[in-house]
Amino acid sequence: MKNAGTLQLASGSSFTKQRNMTAVLSSVQAVLALLFLFAGSMKLITPIAVLLAQMPLLLPGLFVRFIGGAEMAGALGLILPGLLRIGRRLTPLAACGLVIVMVAATVYNLIASLAGVALVTLVLGVLAMIVAYGRRGWGRA
Repeated sequence: MKNAGTLQLASGSSFTKQRNMTAVLSSVQAVLALLFLFAGSMKLITPIAVLLAQMPLLLPGLFVRFIGGAEMAGALGLILPGLLRIGRRLTPLAACGLVIVMVAATVYNLIASLAGVALVTLVLGVLAMIVAYGRRGWGRA
């Protein structure tokens, strides 16, 4: 009988770990979604001339708008499938898309000699990768 109690305790602690991991992933998703919604909306709302004046290396204005749209779509893809419980396999795909955007942003910032900004984009990319890895089970459902 002692083993049965131990088994139940181990099972309960496994459930608690899973709940904690789900809470952490949900929090990271929410923070990333807010950051990417803000960044993407700024790229879509701000006049192109102002955007390009802030960039050390020249990028086409429509490409910057495209990046803003990709960030907005990725942010919505992080949050909406889980909230609506529809198409939940899109969340890890959205996170993978944001990883690609952040890798490109990190490379751009390193080329532009903006090491501090490159570190921020690298951290955001790693967080998006954690979400993609943590939510990969949703793709199997």
